[in-house]
Amino acid sequence: MQKVLKYKIALIVLSLLVVSQCLFIITSRPKKAAVPPAVQLKGKIAIVLDDWGYNLNNMDLVEGIKYPLTASVLPGLTYSEAISDELHSRGFEIILHLPLEPQEKYRLEKNTVMVSQGEEEIRGIVTDDLSKVKFVRGVSNHMGSLATQDPRVMRVIFEELKKRKMFFLDSFASPRSICAELAAKVNLPFAKRNIFLDNNSDPGYIREQLHRLKMRARVKGSAIGIGHDRRNTLEVLKEVMPQIEKEGYKFVFVSELAR
Repeated sequence: MQKVLKYKIALIVLSLLVVSQCLFIITSRPKKAAVPPAVQLKGKIAIVLDDWGYNLNNMDLVEGIKYPLTASVLPGLTYSEAISDELHSRGFEIILHLPLEPQEKYRLEKNTVMVSQGEEEIRGIVTDDLSKVKFVRGVSNHMGSLATQDPRVMRVIFEELKKRKMFFLDSFASPRSICAELAAKVNLPFAKRNIFLDNNSDPGYIREQLHRLKMRARVKGSAIGIGHDRRNTLEVLKEVMPQIEKEGYKFVFVSELAR
Protein backbone atom coordinates (compact mmCIF):
# COMPACT_ATOMS: atom_id res chain seq x y z
CA MET A 1 0.00 0.00 0.00
CA GLN A 2 2.84 2.36 0.85
CA LYS A 3 4.50 1.61 -2.49
CA VAL A 4 1.31 2.54 -4.36
CA LEU A 5 1.01 5.77 -2.38
CA LYS A 6 4.64 6.65 -3.08
CA TYR A 7 4.09 5.90 -6.76
CA LYS A 8 1.05 8.19 -6.91
CA ILE A 9 2.93 10.99 -5.13
CA ALA A 10 5.84 10.62 -7.57
CA LEU A 11 3.44 10.85 -10.53
CA ILE A 12 1.83 13.99 -9.06
CA VAL A 13 5.23 15.65 -8.49
CA LEU A 14 6.37 14.71 -11.98
CA SER A 15 3.16 16.11 -13.49
CA LEU A 16 3.59 19.35 -11.58
CA LEU A 17 7.17 19.64 -12.84
CA VAL A 18 6.04 19.11 -16.44
CA VAL A 19 3.25 21.70 -16.10
CA SER A 20 5.56 24.26 -14.50
CA GLN A 21 8.15 23.71 -17.23
CA CYS A 22 5.54 24.24 -19.95
CA LEU A 23 4.32 27.41 -18.27
CA PHE A 24 7.90 28.67 -18.07
CA ILE A 25 8.48 28.05 -21.78
CA ILE A 26 5.22 29.77 -22.76
CA THR A 27 5.71 32.82 -20.57
CA SER A 28 9.38 33.22 -21.52
CA ARG A 29 8.70 33.46 -25.27
CA PRO A 30 9.44 36.95 -26.64
CA LYS A 31 6.26 38.89 -27.29
CA LYS A 32 5.66 40.16 -30.79
CA ALA A 33 5.68 43.93 -31.08
CA ALA A 34 2.21 45.36 -31.50
CA VAL A 35 1.60 46.38 -35.13
CA PRO A 36 -0.36 49.63 -35.37
CA PRO A 37 -3.47 49.31 -37.54
CA ALA A 38 -3.03 50.50 -41.11
CA VAL A 39 -4.50 53.93 -41.80
CA GLN A 40 -7.52 53.53 -44.07
CA LEU A 41 -7.31 55.50 -47.33
CA LYS A 42 -9.86 58.31 -47.10
CA GLY A 43 -9.27 59.80 -50.54
CA LYS A 44 -6.79 60.90 -53.18
CA ILE A 45 -5.71 64.53 -53.54
CA ALA A 46 -3.94 66.15 -56.48
CA ILE A 47 -2.48 69.63 -56.07
CA VAL A 48 -1.60 71.69 -59.14
CA LEU A 49 0.51 74.85 -58.91
CA ASP A 50 -0.05 77.28 -61.78
CA ASP A 51 1.93 80.10 -63.40
CA TRP A 52 5.51 78.80 -63.24
CA GLY A 53 8.01 80.44 -65.58
CA TYR A 54 8.20 84.07 -64.47
CA ASN A 55 11.12 83.52 -62.06
CA LEU A 56 12.98 80.99 -59.89
CA ASN A 57 12.23 82.70 -56.59
CA ASN A 58 10.57 79.84 -54.71
CA MET A 59 12.90 76.95 -55.42
CA ASP A 60 14.14 76.89 -51.81
CA LEU A 61 10.61 76.05 -50.62
CA VAL A 62 10.11 73.43 -53.32
CA GLU A 63 13.10 71.56 -51.89
CA GLY A 64 11.22 70.91 -48.66
CA ILE A 65 8.05 69.40 -50.18
CA LYS A 66 8.40 65.63 -50.60
CA TYR A 67 4.95 64.84 -52.00
CA PRO A 68 3.62 64.51 -55.57
CA LEU A 69 2.85 67.93 -57.02
CA THR A 70 1.91 68.96 -60.55
CA ALA A 71 3.48 72.15 -61.94
CA SER A 72 1.58 74.01 -64.66
CA VAL A 73 4.17 75.99 -66.65
CA LEU A 74 3.42 78.96 -68.90
CA PRO A 75 5.09 78.78 -72.33
CA GLY A 76 7.61 81.23 -73.76
CA LEU A 77 8.58 82.99 -70.54
CA THR A 78 12.16 83.72 -69.49
CA TYR A 79 12.33 80.71 -67.16
CA SER A 80 9.84 78.30 -68.77
CA GLU A 81 12.44 75.76 -69.89
CA ALA A 82 14.68 76.13 -66.85
CA ILE A 83 11.81 75.69 -64.40
CA SER A 84 10.55 72.63 -66.29
CA ASP A 85 14.01 71.06 -66.02
CA GLU A 86 14.39 71.94 -62.35
CA LEU A 87 10.96 70.85 -61.18
CA HIS A 88 11.06 67.64 -63.22
CA SER A 89 14.41 66.77 -61.62
CA ARG A 90 12.78 67.23 -58.20
CA GLY A 91 9.95 64.83 -59.00
CA PHE A 92 7.20 67.23 -60.07
CA GLU A 93 4.79 66.31 -62.84
CA ILE A 94 4.90 68.95 -65.60
CA ILE A 95 1.92 70.19 -67.62
CA LEU A 96 1.57 73.10 -70.05
CA HIS A 97 -0.49 76.06 -68.80
CA LEU A 98 -1.99 77.02 -72.17
CA PRO A 99 -3.14 80.66 -72.40
CA LEU A 100 -6.76 80.86 -73.60
CA GLU A 101 -8.95 83.90 -74.17
CA PRO A 102 -10.89 85.11 -71.10
CA GLN A 103 -14.15 87.07 -71.04
CA GLU A 104 -12.47 89.79 -68.99
CA LYS A 105 -10.07 92.31 -70.49
CA TYR A 106 -6.91 91.10 -68.80
CA ARG A 107 -3.39 91.51 -70.14
CA LEU A 108 -2.90 88.45 -72.30
CA GLU A 109 0.15 86.24 -72.61
CA LYS A 110 1.90 86.05 -75.93
CA ASN A 111 0.34 83.42 -78.24
CA THR A 112 -2.99 83.28 -76.39
CA VAL A 113 -5.57 81.14 -78.20
CA MET A 114 -8.45 83.41 -79.24
CA VAL A 115 -11.95 82.37 -80.29
CA SER A 116 -11.60 84.51 -83.44
CA GLN A 117 -8.66 82.45 -84.72
CA GLY A 118 -8.90 79.79 -87.41
CA GLU A 119 -8.20 76.14 -86.82
CA GLU A 120 -4.72 76.15 -88.35
CA GLU A 121 -3.67 79.14 -86.26
CA ILE A 122 -4.92 77.44 -83.09
CA ARG A 123 -3.08 74.22 -83.96
CA GLY A 124 0.07 76.23 -84.61
CA ILE A 125 -0.11 77.94 -81.22
CA VAL A 126 -0.70 74.66 -79.35
CA THR A 127 2.20 72.99 -81.17
CA ASP A 128 4.52 75.94 -80.58
CA ASP A 129 3.61 76.26 -76.89
CA LEU A 130 4.11 72.55 -76.27
CA SER A 131 7.60 72.84 -77.75
CA LYS A 132 8.51 75.55 -75.22
CA VAL A 133 7.87 73.50 -72.08
CA LYS A 134 9.75 70.25 -71.43
CA PHE A 135 8.51 66.94 -69.99
CA VAL A 136 4.84 67.82 -70.58
CA ARG A 137 2.29 65.15 -69.59
CA GLY A 138 -0.86 67.18 -70.14
CA VAL A 139 -2.37 70.66 -70.55
CA SER A 140 -4.44 73.02 -68.40
CA ASN A 141 -6.04 76.33 -69.35
CA HIS A 142 -4.56 79.66 -68.24
CA MET A 143 -7.59 81.96 -67.92
CA GLY A 144 -9.87 80.86 -70.79
CA SER A 145 -13.32 81.66 -69.41
CA LEU A 146 -14.42 82.52 -72.97
CA ALA A 147 -12.47 79.91 -74.94
CA THR A 148 -13.53 76.98 -72.73
CA GLN A 149 -17.16 77.76 -73.64
CA ASP A 150 -16.41 77.44 -77.37
CA PRO A 151 -16.81 73.86 -78.74
CA ARG A 152 -14.98 74.65 -82.00
CA VAL A 153 -11.89 76.05 -80.31
CA MET A 154 -11.68 73.34 -77.67
CA ARG A 155 -12.21 70.54 -80.20
CA VAL A 156 -9.15 71.70 -82.14
CA ILE A 157 -7.07 71.79 -78.94
CA PHE A 158 -8.36 68.39 -77.79
CA GLU A 159 -7.55 66.81 -81.15
CA GLU A 160 -3.95 68.00 -80.81
CA LEU A 161 -3.69 66.64 -77.28
CA LYS A 162 -5.20 63.29 -78.23
CA LYS A 163 -2.63 62.86 -81.02
CA ARG A 164 0.09 63.30 -78.38
CA LYS A 165 -1.60 61.01 -75.80
CA MET A 166 -1.97 63.86 -73.31
CA PHE A 167 -4.78 64.78 -70.91
CA PHE A 168 -6.61 68.06 -70.28
CA LEU A 169 -7.17 69.65 -66.87
CA ASP A 170 -10.00 72.18 -66.88
CA SER A 171 -9.11 74.96 -64.45
CA PHE A 172 -12.85 75.63 -64.59
CA ALA A 173 -12.59 79.37 -65.13
CA SER A 174 -16.23 79.42 -66.26
CA PRO A 175 -19.23 77.47 -64.92
CA ARG A 176 -20.37 77.27 -68.57
CA SER A 177 -17.27 75.35 -69.65
CA ILE A 178 -18.08 72.64 -72.23
CA CYS A 179 -14.77 70.83 -71.72
CA ALA A 180 -16.03 67.85 -69.73
CA GLU A 181 -18.72 66.92 -72.26
CA LEU A 182 -16.43 67.48 -75.23
CA ALA A 183 -13.57 65.46 -73.73
CA ALA A 184 -15.97 62.55 -73.23
CA LYS A 185 -17.11 62.79 -76.87
CA VAL A 186 -13.57 62.72 -78.28
CA ASN A 187 -12.37 60.18 -75.67
CA LEU A 188 -9.68 62.44 -74.21
CA PRO A 189 -8.47 61.83 -70.62
CA PHE A 190 -9.91 64.70 -68.58
CA ALA A 191 -9.89 66.17 -65.08
CA LYS A 192 -11.50 69.25 -63.53
CA ARG A 193 -10.44 71.57 -60.75
CA ASN A 194 -12.55 71.33 -57.59
CA ILE A 195 -11.07 73.99 -55.27
CA PHE A 196 -8.95 77.10 -55.82
CA LEU A 197 -6.51 77.22 -52.92
CA ASP A 198 -5.15 80.74 -52.92
CA ASN A 199 -7.56 83.30 -54.37
CA ASN A 200 -6.67 85.01 -51.10
CA SER A 201 -2.97 84.87 -50.21
CA ASP A 202 -3.59 84.82 -46.43
CA PRO A 203 -2.11 81.59 -44.95
CA GLY A 204 -5.22 81.03 -42.83
CA TYR A 205 -7.42 81.16 -45.92
CA ILE A 206 -5.15 78.70 -47.77
CA ARG A 207 -5.30 76.27 -44.82
CA GLU A 208 -9.10 76.49 -44.83
CA GLN A 209 -9.21 75.79 -48.59
CA LEU A 210 -6.99 72.75 -48.10
CA HIS A 211 -9.42 71.55 -45.43
CA ARG A 212 -12.27 71.95 -47.94
CA LEU A 213 -10.24 70.04 -50.52
CA LYS A 214 -9.65 67.23 -48.02
CA MET A 215 -13.36 66.99 -47.21
CA ARG A 216 -14.19 66.91 -50.92
CA ALA A 217 -11.76 64.00 -51.40
CA ARG A 218 -13.33 62.16 -48.48
CA VAL A 219 -16.85 62.49 -49.91
CA LYS A 220 -16.02 61.91 -53.60
CA GLY A 221 -12.95 59.68 -53.33
CA SER A 222 -10.65 62.23 -54.95
CA ALA A 223 -10.26 65.98 -55.39
CA ILE A 224 -8.09 68.45 -57.33
CA GLY A 225 -6.91 71.75 -55.89
CA ILE A 226 -5.21 74.53 -57.84
CA GLY A 227 -2.84 77.03 -56.27
CA HIS A 228 -0.01 79.15 -57.66
CA ASP A 229 3.73 79.63 -57.59
CA ARG A 230 3.52 81.85 -54.52
CA ARG A 231 5.55 81.84 -51.33
CA ASN A 232 2.61 81.70 -48.89
CA THR A 233 1.01 78.86 -50.82
CA LEU A 234 4.19 76.76 -50.82
CA GLU A 235 4.89 77.45 -47.13
CA VAL A 236 1.38 76.30 -46.14
CA LEU A 237 1.66 73.18 -48.31
CA LYS A 238 5.02 72.31 -46.73
CA GLU A 239 3.42 72.65 -43.28
CA VAL A 240 0.05 70.97 -43.88
CA MET A 241 0.66 68.13 -46.36
CA PRO A 242 2.36 65.78 -43.83
CA GLN A 243 -0.60 66.07 -41.45
CA ILE A 244 -3.13 65.45 -44.23
CA GLU A 245 -1.22 62.31 -45.21
CA LYS A 246 -1.24 61.08 -41.58
CA GLU A 247 -5.01 61.47 -41.56
CA GLY A 248 -5.27 58.89 -44.35
CA TYR A 249 -5.21 60.89 -47.59
CA LYS A 250 -2.89 60.08 -50.49
CA PHE A 251 -1.30 62.78 -52.64
CA VAL A 252 -1.10 61.91 -56.34
CA PHE A 253 -0.23 63.58 -59.63
CA VAL A 254 -3.20 65.06 -61.45
CA SER A 255 -2.61 62.61 -64.33
CA GLU A 256 -3.71 59.80 -62.00
CA LEU A 257 -7.15 61.41 -61.68
CA ALA A 258 -7.61 62.17 -65.40
CA ARG A 259 -10.24 59.84 -66.80
